[in-house]
Amino acid sequence: MVSELVTRPTLDQVWDWLRAIPDPEIPVVSVVDLGIVRDVRWQGQELVVAITPTYSGCPATGVIALAIESELLDRGVEKLRLERRLSPPWTTDWISAEGRRQLRAYGIAPPPETGAPVSLLDRFTRPSPAVQCPRCGSADTVRVSAFGSTPCKAQYRCQGCLEPFDQFKCI
Repeated sequence: MVSELVTRPTLDQVWDWLRAIPDPEIPVVSVVDLGIVRDVRWQGQELVVAITPTYSGCPATGVIALAIESELLDRGVEKLRLERRLSPPWTTDWISAEGRRQLRAYGIAPPPETGAPVSLLDRFTRPSPAVQCPRCGSADTVRVSAFGSTPCKAQYRCQGCLEPFDQFKCI
């Protein structure tokens, strides 16, 4: 009787596969670069992938989970479990440097790299901080609306090039 030696993928391979999965709302950024995938580990023969949605009601969470499951099953992972982690809550601090670069190249101003979460009341009562236009680089921008194309973005207009753009909110 010949036994077949089955090798499981390394965690580095799995992370590389996950980096190829685009966010469904912002397809130029991967779910890894957005910081949605929090952990990948083997527990015995089962691969466990922990994901944290950008906010608890995010409609894309199910689509992201399905994309992760499909990708890994297609790659030969036989036993897979997705964990949904709500604590600690997702923060824009988890967006990678590459993710920020991709957002900017796509025309979305990334959140400040050292930004701290701001209360909902402060979002509406404090003047908005200067946001650099992702198209021309000007800091002469104005917030048009606290809400952009998705709940996690605000709408801005550049006074330099006059183009509208979204800014990923600091959460």
